[in-house]
Amino acid sequence: MTTIDLPLLPLGRGKDLSSERGVECPGDLPAASDPDLVARAEAAKAKLGNRVFVLGHHYQRDEVVQFADVMGDSFKLAKDAAARPEAEFIVFCGVHFMAESADILTSDDQKVILPDLAAGCSMADMARLGQVQDAWDALTDAGVADVVVPITYMNSSADIKAFCGNHDGAVCTSSNADVALEWAFAQKGPDTKVLFFPDQHLGRNTAVLKLGYSLDDCIVWNPLLPNGGNTVEELRAAKVILWKGHCSVHGRFSAEVVDELRATIPDVQVLVHPECAHDVVLKADKVGSTEFIINTIEAAPAGSSWAIGTELNLVKRLANAHPDKNIVFLDKTVCYCSTMNRIDLPHLVWALESLVEGTVVNQIQVDGETEKWAKVALQRMLDLPGRTSKD
Repeated sequence: MTTIDLPLLPLGRGKDLSSERGVECPGDLPAASDPDLVARAEAAKAKLGNRVFVLGHHYQRDEVVQFADVMGDSFKLAKDAAARPEAEFIVFCGVHFMAESADILTSDDQKVILPDLAAGCSMADMARLGQVQDAWDALTDAGVADVVVPITYMNSSADIKAFCGNHDGAVCTSSNADVALEWAFAQKGPDTKVLFFPDQHLGRNTAVLKLGYSLDDCIVWNPLLPNGGNTVEELRAAKVILWKGHCSVHGRFSAEVVDELRATIPDVQVLVHPECAHDVVLKADKVGSTEFIINTIEAAPAGSSWAIGTELNLVKRLANAHPDKNIVFLDKTVCYCSTMNRIDLPHLVWALESLVEGTVVNQIQVDGETEKWAKVALQRMLDLPGRTSKD
């Protein structure tokens, strides 16, 4: 299908359910202006009792995470859900791929609910299964697929995780990407290559800064171009093939702003997530996962100054929790994760009240074959030494 084949819908009228996830919300969504939303959420959660377990990602709004039974990063939350088999309903306040991981790891008796199906992840959507299969076919034609190990970041769809499980690969998080890459390079002899997706920045930063490869060892695979935009010779010479994907939030941070903040805030320390671009990471004082960022700020001395490059909801929460420290955002403009912020209080209230009424809404279900191979990839990660439980 080309762009001219797509239906053209007048603004505000009509919808295309085949291409838009979450544009319909069965039932009546409470008004955001309803002054009783907090009380309604509390009442619904109390009625459900131990039947419901609410997960809240660090990037969620404060109005939502106040009702979370546990907070954390995506894989930690999925494991927390699996550790609560008595909970009939898992309400995941996060994004779609996170809810998929929770469904994969929980029992068949548990139901995983995403309050708004439109809460997706632009990075995860940058690596579609069909595109990855086409890339693998191209690597096969180039004569290198036999020595390629696919590694997917946790921020990917269940079918991409399953692809890795079915092709001798594994999953990684931002805190154990170096361990996963070391494992991958040991799998198929000295000529082993890694196909890393969907975030090119995490792959590049890990390969170069943690494992000692050079930038010349890394090439980028653009799924919209033949051979990913590379020659066969480049594919054969590369050690790391990076998928052309990125986080729309972490990709905004720039080296120029780092320089400006260092010039205006004495002794500022720059703390960023490894999904940031390579030049930003090179200028940072500390680089690490969301949990690493939180732990670093908690351990920092009073009076210290920090510029943090990650999602704004978390940065604001850290600043409010640590008024004795000078915490600023590493960008000139507001930078919320737009899809993560789709989970708001009205959607949470609607989901909880629907469960009280006996209606399961927005259930996330991964099919059996996909779940089987995704579990294989996840288990390979869990079997790795060292850091396996954080993003």
